[in-house]
Amino acid sequence: MKTKAVRLYGANDLRLEEFELPQIKDDEILVKVITDSICMSTYKAVSLGEKHKRVPADVSENPIIIGHEFAGVIVEVGEKWQHQFKAGDKFAIQPALNYKGSMNSPGYSYNYFGGNCTHTIIPQEVMELGCLLPYDGESFYEASLAEPMSCIIGAFHASFHTVPGKYEHTMEIVEGGKMALLAGCGPMGLGAIDYIMHRDKKPSILVVTDIDEARIERARSLFTAEEAKKNGIELLFVNTKNVENSREYVMSLTNGTGFDDVFVYAPVKEIVEDADKYLGRDGCLNFFAGPTDTNFLAEINFYNVHYAGTHLIGTTGGNTDDMKESLLMSAQKLINPGVMVTHIGGLNAVADTTLNLPKIPGGKKLIYTHLDMELTAIDEFEEKGKEDAVYAGLAEITKKYKGLWSAEAEKYLLENYNKLI
Repeated sequence: MKTKAVRLYGANDLRLEEFELPQIKDDEILVKVITDSICMSTYKAVSLGEKHKRVPADVSENPIIIGHEFAGVIVEVGEKWQHQFKAGDKFAIQPALNYKGSMNSPGYSYNYFGGNCTHTIIPQEVMELGCLLPYDGESFYEASLAEPMSCIIGAFHASFHTVPGKYEHTMEIVEGGKMALLAGCGPMGLGAIDYIMHRDKKPSILVVTDIDEARIERARSLFTAEEAKKNGIELLFVNTKNVENSREYVMSLTNGTGFDDVFVYAPVKEIVEDADKYLGRDGCLNFFAGPTDTNFLAEINFYNVHYAGTHLIGTTGGNTDDMKESLLMSAQKLINPGVMVTHIGGLNAVADTTLNLPKIPGGKKLIYTHLDMELTAIDEFEEKGKEDAVYAGLAEITKKYKGLWSAEAEKYLLENYNKLI
């Protein structure tokens, strides 16, 4: 079977190509990809090429398919897995395989296994590890976004605190404690706010900082103080760019005691150092945002590490249980991963979007891999709808959902957009 895919040949060398997939082996599964959301981690891999830890050294001769946040439909199942999977089933992928200690992962390491393509082959280790997840949800985009949501979820489960007087750690955030999300109005920050407000263990106060007023206003419109209060949380947004002595002001929101849990959503030295200063006793700093600079450094107050028990952790990716939690919460309508999405496009838009991802404003860029569609911001649908009925229809639908992407919008797009890749 032929597939069309965006492949990496080296640093910043992406090519949309059509090629023949090999016949699947008895322990492999052929799938049709419907959606893939573009991750900043892919941009980092593309920027580094073979210097990236997950990208093979011979990528120039044996290119890999990029994209790891994908979902779709099973087409053909090898004999080994026919007792467990069948053609026509929907699926989601947990890409953090860690198979036998290997760093190989879809979207980074495989010639025929990645998300930015029309069809792909899932190797046996994915099924062996339980990382091919059955999905019964209404929309494919929610299954794609379960992967970034699982990263968010994993960070909360990885946070920890100590038990006074004992050599024990208690995993998780402090329930009823004080929490801050720094640089928290980007796509992952919005997903985190949604998760915080609708999970079981919640802080009593959540302070979200950013320096972009437009992003803050969008976040505030999606997550109101009133809704947060109903969920037992005092939610505060702070534009630290507009506040004099912002460190002192943010600390004052805790009455000077500091935060129990601080999450850093941008790899910026000053933000990490702010986070360190915001920690209260036994405070946990979670460095969530991965830097591209292998020598990224920031200063930490080790006096507080010693005497106040402050500590630092970092998480990258989630595990399969985190992914299942994300899928379940989406299916139960407890969270809406659509809060992360600001742009929609087709497979033809992947290379340019990935190469320029840090320069494109907004949140997640969601790709429908069988469409030939320029990357388009959701808030541009109405203007484009003046000349294109499909965009007009999408504009009407997204208006019904506070400007968010939805299952209804996805269904409409797939049924009415006729320009295929």
